[in-house]
Amino acid sequence: MKKTLLATAIAGALAASGAQAATVYNEDGTKLDIYGNIQIAYYNTDSAVFDNEGTLTGTDSADQIADNGTTFGFAAEHVISDGLSGYLKLELDDIKADEMATANDANDSGDTAYVGLKGNFGDVRLGSYDQLIDDWIQDPITNNEGFDVSDSTTAHGDGGNQQTDKVTYTSPSFSGMQFAVGTQYKGDSESENLEDSGNASFFGGAKYTAGAFSIAAVYDNLDNVQYIDGNGDVDSVGDQYGVTAQYTVDTLRVSAKVERFDSDISGSDSTNFYGLGARYGYGNGDIYAAYQYIDVGAGTFLSELDEIIQDEQDRDETYNEVILGANYSISDAMYVWSEVAWYDREGDDGDGVGVGVTYLF
Repeated sequence: MKKTLLATAIAGALAASGAQAATVYNEDGTKLDIYGNIQIAYYNTDSAVFDNEGTLTGTDSADQIADNGTTFGFAAEHVISDGLSGYLKLELDDIKADEMATANDANDSGDTAYVGLKGNFGDVRLGSYDQLIDDWIQDPITNNEGFDVSDSTTAHGDGGNQQTDKVTYTSPSFSGMQFAVGTQYKGDSESENLEDSGNASFFGGAKYTAGAFSIAAVYDNLDNVQYIDGNGDVDSVGDQYGVTAQYTVDTLRVSAKVERFDSDISGSDSTNFYGLGARYGYGNGDIYAAYQYIDVGAGTFLSELDEIIQDEQDRDETYNEVILGANYSISDAMYVWSEVAWYDREGDDGDGVGVGVTYLF
C-alpha cells in the first residue's frame, strides 16, 4: 500500500463526492481546516515458504482485518500579503482503527508535517512529505487502496526515510511547463546519517501539461539513503529516476511510465520498471487496472534498447505484475473498494485480494 497525503490521495474522492473538510476558523485571512478518514480493510495474501537452504517448499495464505491508513489532519493557511500566503499541514497516521482498544501513544505518528510559502513565485515547502518521484512518476500508475505495482523505491527499500527533513521549491506553470527542485538534509547528529558530517541530497523534476496530456520526469540521487558495505565503508544505494505520461479522455485516464533504480549496492541488481495504468469513472465510482513488466539486473534504458535491437539480452530475472480494482460510493463521504493483485513471484509471494470501506470528512 502506498498512501500519499490525504489532500492529494483522496482529493479525487472528495471532489467527486462533494464531501468537505470541516473549516473551524476562517477570519481575517486565516483559515483552519480539520479533516480525516477511517479506513478498514480485509486482506488475504500469499507468502512463499522456504526451507533453511533457501529451497521453495510451498505457499502460505493468511488473512486479517486491518487498518488501511486511517488519518486525522490539520491544514492552515493565512494571507501574508497580496499574492503571498503561508500554510501548514499536519497529519497523524498509524492510528490503527482496527485495534483502538489496545492503542497507546506509540501507535500515533505523524509522517506528514510541513510548513510553506506560496504565491506568484511558486511554492516552497519544508518538512516531511512524499517524495517527488512518488507524486509525479509512481502515483499516476497505481495509487490504490491496498495493492500497488513495485517501483524504484520498493527496490531500495527505504522510502520512509526519503520523506523526512526536506525542502522543495515548485515553480508556477510557464505555458504548461513546471519544475521542482529540492534537497533532503541529514545533520551529523541524526541517526539516519552514517557520515561524520551533515549530508544533503538532490532531487528534481519537470512536468509539461498540454490540455488532457501531461508528461513528467524526475531524478533523485538518494544521497541520504545509505548502507554500510562489507568493509565498513558508507556508500549510497544508488539513484532512481523515471518518466511518466498521462492522457485523459472524459472519465478515462491512461498512463505509462519507465522507471529505474540504478543500484550501487554490492550484490543488488539495478532494475527497470515499465508500467501501464488506466482508471475509468463509471458514475458511482472507478474501475482501475495496472500492468508492469520488471527487468531485474537490466542495463540502462539505452543499453537495453541496443540489446533488444541486437537480440543479445541477458537478464537475471523478469516479472509481470497485474492489479485490478474497483470502488463504489455509498454516500458523499463513504465508499467501498475491492482489489486483486498478481506479482509473478516465486511461491505466489505477495499475491492477494482485499476489500475495504473508507469514511471521509
